[in-house]
Amino acid sequence: MSDDGPADGVAHTPAHRAGDVPTWDDPAGDDPERRISAGPGDGSLPWTEAVKDELVRRWDVVTPAATLIGRASGPEDDLSDSVRRLHDEQHPAMAGHGERMHRLDKLRITHALCSALDVTGWERDRALGTMVDLDLTAFGQQRGVPNVALVVVGHVVDAARRRRLGIDDPARLDGLTGDELASLYDLFTPLKEDDRYRRLLERHGLDVTAVNRLTRTLRTQLDEQDLHDAVFGHNPHVDPNLPVLADDRTAASGDTPSE
Repeated sequence: MSDDGPADGVAHTPAHRAGDVPTWDDPAGDDPERRISAGPGDGSLPWTEAVKDELVRRWDVVTPAATLIGRASGPEDDLSDSVRRLHDEQHPAMAGHGERMHRLDKLRITHALCSALDVTGWERDRALGTMVDLDLTAFGQQRGVPNVALVVVGHVVDAARRRRLGIDDPARLDGLTGDELASLYDLFTPLKEDDRYRRLLERHGLDVTAVNRLTRTLRTQLDEQDLHDAVFGHNPHVDPNLPVLADDRTAASGDTPSE
């Protein structure tokens, strides 16, 4: 007596297990064009990727040294109160984290802008010292760190160059003739004439009107926050046992014979 197959008339394909040789599920009989491969790697995903994806999803972290921060134990579970306090910066270990990161961002972005421009080390430190303690909330919608930093760098660098040339010193200007004044002002080169500085302003969408408005706000904040003499990394309270370089320069200039 011959075996006519299952009583229900449906052909069953053996279940495929991992590591088995790919089999063919042939519901269409002997028609080779209707054959469909059911093995791993026979679709759009390669076999190696299918196995890797299966292994990655199957196994969790097994080493005791590994840590998982900020993940719930299951899809239906919620984060623990301690992890949620960490995310909200309410945990004692995270107190002030946002303020510290904001301060570091101001230093990092300002330093990067100074590195992209032709400024001296002293002008860079002056810009950093002004920017690191500056409250940006007074700048309104333009209080982004790059926008304010560009205006601070321009203001501080121009002030340092004017002070170095003595343009704002009345005692120096009184003894100069008209031609000497013209020559002195020709030596002053504002930062806004630098092509790299203008490109940075354009990249951040700062036109002349926006720069002037931010500069007026900056001058007001420098007065209110007393940041005119701020210098990053320099301490005004120097060791009294160290020699004063200003006195040496004054003595050297006094010994120079006048023409």
